[in-house]
Amino acid sequence: MRLSSFLAVFRPALPLILGLSLGCSLSLLMVSWTQGETDEACGDELGNGRLIHSGHIRDVQNGQDGNEDFQPRVVPYHKDPNKPHKKVLRTRYIHTELGIRERLLVGILSSRATLNTLGVAVNKTVAHHFHCTFFFTGLRSTKAPHGMAVVAHGDDRPVWLMYETIRHLHQHHGNEYDWFYLAQDDAYTQAERVVELVNHLSAGQDMYMGRAEEFIGGEERARYCHGGYGYLLSRSLLARLQPHLDSCRNDILSVRPDEWLGRCIIDYLGLSCVEKHQEMTYRYFELQKNVDPEREDSAQFKNAFAVHPVSEPALMYRLHKRYNQIELDWTYAQIQQLQNQINNISELTPEGKAGATWPIGINPPFRPKTRFEVINWEYFTEEHIYSCADSSPKCELRGADRADVNSVLETAVGSLNERYQPQLRFRKRRLLNGYRRFDPTRGMEYVLDLALEALTQKGHSQVIAKRVSLLKPLSAVEIIPMPYVTEATRVQVILPVTAHDQDFVGNFLDMYVMNALDTHDNALLTFLFVYDPFDAQRVSQTDVFAGVKAMIGEVEKRYGDVKIPWISVKTEVPSQVKLMDIISKKHPVDTLFLLASVWTEVNADFLNRCRMNAISNWQVFFPIHFQEYSPSLVYRDQQPSAASSFASEALRDGHFDRHVFEEACFYNADYMAARTKMAADILDNDELLESMDVYEIFVRYSGLHVFRAVEPALVQKYVHRECNPRFSEDIYHRCVLSNLEGLASRSHLAMALFEQEQANST
Repeated sequence: MRLSSFLAVFRPALPLILGLSLGCSLSLLMVSWTQGETDEACGDELGNGRLIHSGHIRDVQNGQDGNEDFQPRVVPYHKDPNKPHKKVLRTRYIHTELGIRERLLVGILSSRATLNTLGVAVNKTVAHHFHCTFFFTGLRSTKAPHGMAVVAHGDDRPVWLMYETIRHLHQHHGNEYDWFYLAQDDAYTQAERVVELVNHLSAGQDMYMGRAEEFIGGEERARYCHGGYGYLLSRSLLARLQPHLDSCRNDILSVRPDEWLGRCIIDYLGLSCVEKHQEMTYRYFELQKNVDPEREDSAQFKNAFAVHPVSEPALMYRLHKRYNQIELDWTYAQIQQLQNQINNISELTPEGKAGATWPIGINPPFRPKTRFEVINWEYFTEEHIYSCADSSPKCELRGADRADVNSVLETAVGSLNERYQPQLRFRKRRLLNGYRRFDPTRGMEYVLDLALEALTQKGHSQVIAKRVSLLKPLSAVEIIPMPYVTEATRVQVILPVTAHDQDFVGNFLDMYVMNALDTHDNALLTFLFVYDPFDAQRVSQTDVFAGVKAMIGEVEKRYGDVKIPWISVKTEVPSQVKLMDIISKKHPVDTLFLLASVWTEVNADFLNRCRMNAISNWQVFFPIHFQEYSPSLVYRDQQPSAASSFASEALRDGHFDRHVFEEACFYNADYMAARTKMAADILDNDELLESMDVYEIFVRYSGLHVFRAVEPALVQKYVHRECNPRFSEDIYHRCVLSNLEGLASRSHLAMALFEQEQANST
């Protein structure tokens, strides 16, 4: 029995599956045997007339979404001739001017005793799925959990906590959100289902929705929403309830905060809690004691929006795992159903079934129109890859590339075994050939030639060599919200200068004058002269920086309104952290620093990217500059062509230096916050300041995004840097590597060695 060519789709691990786009999974394997093919029957239609949508089943046969028509309201403009004309100030965001609000704000009612246990569990499991989540408590604990928005009202009485929470939501967020969801910290919430429920409800109506519960005594038909299972409040209801909160607090006596809120809404607004509205049902599940979530398989549990009560954090995490698996199973079922539909519809197209490209639901491969558009394949084995960044023909497979290849091999063999067991079981012997390429229209494609050992149920085995094709599809594009930044921010350029670097200051000043002062860019420059102890003692007789100070004086004389200050520092080891500590104390906290070197050529493009990529309390920017190669090795006795004066051509004779972290853009407040967290470690290790640079400070001691990216506008001429052995071993090693890799490319070095050998032989 001989196995012919077969195809497999890459099936990533669980964390990756959650981010994949539709149609990325269930075509795991398509295989043909030499003795015949086996056709699989199409899957049954799912849901029996019901729509499986975003993780829960909803009846759509008779349901109608409650979309109301909102008529635009024209506000006429009347100019009062008796008042002076004032400039109209526009809002920063268009949604503010148009009155567009976010859909949902979530409030978790917690306590001082449970905030660090159940509250943290809620924050880790579901809080990141909502746009905004607040934790409301009476008394703040001594140490608030990191990364949680906690609002302490100062009183642990349950009814008082509810009163203050409702008042806080209306006062601070009433004009920003359409819906408010309140739940206790001992409830697990299925975030995606709550968000989908809100998206199907009209925002212009009073709504009080949750698990309807009878009041104590049960004499009236009105119901309140049980707080343990969460409940929805609309913005309009919150606005109408606000004037009556004080009366409710004084007149309504109740021990339960949810019952107090329900009574307040019923008495003053005449609204009762509902479980169903516009064919949308709020589903919940009451968790019994000692119940294992992994074994719970009822429809009520699977479709629940909220589960209550959750007694401990471990149970919260188990519920989260179980519901993630349920969502994943439903997603795979949807994908399989869509693939079956696409396959059936493809028969009606002019191409027939051949028009449905594999894998079904994924874009077809890119078809180049010219030879210049052909996407190259990279060849690799289990040990080496034959397409290297430095243009060398062969390099060792390491890091992320090795992990990627190992993952693909494991997935290919695992998919085979999943499809053909128990009849056949495959075991990988070795990878014969591997090819991969990135298709921007569909994702990462792989072709593997595998030596496999095929084992039958009777114990017979045979080694076969077969080709497997895999695809790792592109995920759905996600737009990450970023804070507002502007290119009008002033940049404070900091230039440390040592005695060895002062010869390069002249070129730095010329570029700064041309690109910043002549163009009136909003940038300031400060020099930091670093004296060693010997030069500092002789500064009154001979100042090693006298020439640099004279150049600064000439610039100030030429531009009368420009002042370039300098600061003198004496130190044996001029580490970045020590120097920034001095600079940081002399500037306001909202200062945007650009830490530069004497080889940095400041220009407008780079200054603007510094302003856009450095975001206060959010992100710091460490650009990777382009380092030109040594002209003596690249051009040797030839002069560079005139075309190399253009930036696009100049970038060919160099490389992006990944080993240098001298340039950086960050705000002073972010640096001071990171240094504050570092203070405890300095007490135990005084040499820590000399062993770290600013980049390591932000990576280790700040929770900010550290943005490290190539910067084509930051081009530096070739120079051999002086590596200070007093720095840490890692910093010194990076400096040496930068000098070695910055000499020339491998091809240039090979040509220089070849010419030298020819000259020696003659």
